Amino acid sequence: MENGSSSESKERPGIQKGRRKPGPWPPNEPPKIDPFVPRTDHNPRELISWAKRTGFNPNLSGETVTSISERNRSSAGYDLEKGLDGGAAGSSPKIEIDPVLGRTRENRGGEIEAVSGGLGNDLRRNGGNGLGPFGGLRSGNERNGEQKKRVAVETVSVSVPEVKEGERKAGLNGSGNGNENEMEVPMVAQTAESNKSIVKDEEELDVDGFMEDHEDGIREPSRPHRMRYGLRENPGYALLIFYGLQHYLSIAGSLILIPLIIVPAMGGSDKDTATVISTMLLVSGITTILHSFFGTRLPLVQGSSFGYLAPALVILNSQDFRNLTENKFEHIMKELQGAVIVGSLFQCIMGYTGLMALFLRLINPVVVAPTVAAIGLAFFSYGFPQAGNCIEISIPQIMVVLIFTLYLRGVSIFGHRVFRVYAVPLSVAIVWVYAAFLTAGGAYNYKGCSPDMPSSNILSDSCRKHVDTMKHCRTDASSAWRTANWVRVPYPFQWGIPTFHFRTSFIMLIVSLVISVDSVGTYHSTAMLVTSKAPSPGIVSRGIGLEGFCSLLAGLWGTGTGSSTLTENVYTIEITKMASRRAIEVGAVFLILFSFVGKIGALLASIPISLAASVLCFIWALIVALGLSTLQYGQTKSFRNIAIVGVSLFFSLSIPAYFQQYQPDISFILPSYFIPYAAASNGPVHTSSKDFDYAINGLMSLNMVIAFFVAFILDNTVPGTRQERGVYIWSSADDILNDPSLLADYSLPRRVARFFNWGKCVGT
Repeated sequence: MENGSSSESKERPGIQKGRRKPGPWPPNEPPKIDPFVPRTDHNPRELISWAKRTGFNPNLSGETVTSISERNRSSAGYDLEKGLDGGAAGSSPKIEIDPVLGRTRENRGGEIEAVSGGLGNDLRRNGGNGLGPFGGLRSGNERNGEQKKRVAVETVSVSVPEVKEGERKAGLNGSGNGNENEMEVPMVAQTAESNKSIVKDEEELDVDGFMEDHEDGIREPSRPHRMRYGLRENPGYALLIFYGLQHYLSIAGSLILIPLIIVPAMGGSDKDTATVISTMLLVSGITTILHSFFGTRLPLVQGSSFGYLAPALVILNSQDFRNLTENKFEHIMKELQGAVIVGSLFQCIMGYTGLMALFLRLINPVVVAPTVAAIGLAFFSYGFPQAGNCIEISIPQIMVVLIFTLYLRGVSIFGHRVFRVYAVPLSVAIVWVYAAFLTAGGAYNYKGCSPDMPSSNILSDSCRKHVDTMKHCRTDASSAWRTANWVRVPYPFQWGIPTFHFRTSFIMLIVSLVISVDSVGTYHSTAMLVTSKAPSPGIVSRGIGLEGFCSLLAGLWGTGTGSSTLTENVYTIEITKMASRRAIEVGAVFLILFSFVGKIGALLASIPISLAASVLCFIWALIVALGLSTLQYGQTKSFRNIAIVGVSLFFSLSIPAYFQQYQPDISFILPSYFIPYAAASNGPVHTSSKDFDYAINGLMSLNMVIAFFVAFILDNTVPGTRQERGVYIWSSADDILNDPSLLADYSLPRRVARFFNWGKCVGT
């Protein structure tokens, strides 16, 4: 094999007029091609192509390959799935080059694999942006004249079928038949030194998760970032503690702020809020460890999902609970517990029976994106209306967190992106101290009004107008610190025996299905970020089944919501570059220990309401962005996808607004920010069954439910290719079994795996 640039190969007469170039091999035997990638420097895991970064693979192999015939077919309007002319007979075999061994093999559906990221970038461009005169790659000299390249070019002789003079174009598409001629195709191989330079350049260019294409000016999703520590790596106890606490601090807002919303609305005291926060810390720690060992085994944090918050608000604002005065908090909590338990059992059945593996065929990024985005959009009526009750705290909080995450995200202190990782806890601490100075300085002291917020303030005409200000702004308005115990262990059924009703259980059952869709998107995004392949449908089913079991624990302990994989966790992994599940487990142990200290929950419960609402405005906006970011796996310029996502998001806001307008007298009973969640008792659906009316009105007032069903129906009925839809490609069980590294990533512990041999649907 002769090495050289492709520009030099054009001058060789061996490829003129389809004549075969003479060589040292016998005339009836194919040429022996040596490996064009040095075995010593070659790492098969670095062969990342467009398909591996987007999740699409038309050949269902380990890596999508790109060929000259594929480029010409797509430009001519052919279907890549059916082949030329819908897979008509007469298509000739093509030669596929093994990127590992360097050998050629005949494959009628095969293609020439792109070895390096640089080659993949050239093949992704249209027209002449990356192709030479024969449809092949540009020469190294031509590409170097346009932009800097870090690749070495080798020329390999490949046998292709000979075509007639008038059918040369069709022959290049792989449909010609006849004798063999030779065509020299430049292949790209990266050396170890070029790999290092590429990684270094990516770290410099990839600031916001995208990489600039200097030749076209097009921004494309970048390849998965290199992790500082891999999934099974153990950096040592000191670093495990540091990274574990770091990980949970970065998503602290998603773990502890839900009780600040639901407990006061349920009529609970400040002490009840502190107890629910401690319970959430305990359940989150236990369920995260369980998922790390028995779920998908990805470094994912389990916690109270915001997907359960909207249905919880619908249930607690039910007409049956509005007039309760005695033990209102316990009654509502037991109702929520029963509903969460029923929904969790349904989720367990879906996962461990294999139904989820069948359901995965219908779940694609076009469905996941609007569903997750609608979870964040559902709380637009609560976010700033609550934060606006104390703008001298909420406005600085929103500004500080945006400055940290957007303007200071590139600032590094001792090698750590502090402002990106700790944006939420740092901003909360700064503004909390600022609010404490305002409180101590007398900014919220009013003549004749007690700062302890007794009921006498409401009876006084002079204090009634200042009650909301003191409640939302003062840092000492909460009595949780004074009333909470130093040591308290949360236990199951601490609020009483759960109650079960069809209307609330049916709502949570449907919600658990929607939450599973959210988790599916999180599994795929995380897997493509920290491993080389997505999990198999069996592993996904196992994860969903375990999430159902985790929600069951949340229902037994009484957190008020179910447990699910936190979508924000993917963003944290991408920033911290920490993918070790040992760090997640160590952090979960600390959560469990913190839950036993009642004063920690009391301290978190004393966060001013306006401050918490301001943080939630940012977190909910981030959830919307994370949901829409899943569209990168499909064709975002496709009108089909744009229409489906747009229609789904619009109706997810418009249809609930229609159901919420049938509440003329609610504004005199509930605060304005809770009116959208009271449609279950006053909606337009009226039949002979009040329970059925309640369930349907409640479900139709939930934004994420509407978004899911609209997107699900449209995506699975509107025609579209797999490339256009961005269909999730999940690994097969055989792929994982044949790859020792993936088997170690996803397989269950040996002592546990034998108990799951009864079903192929729950593991590898």
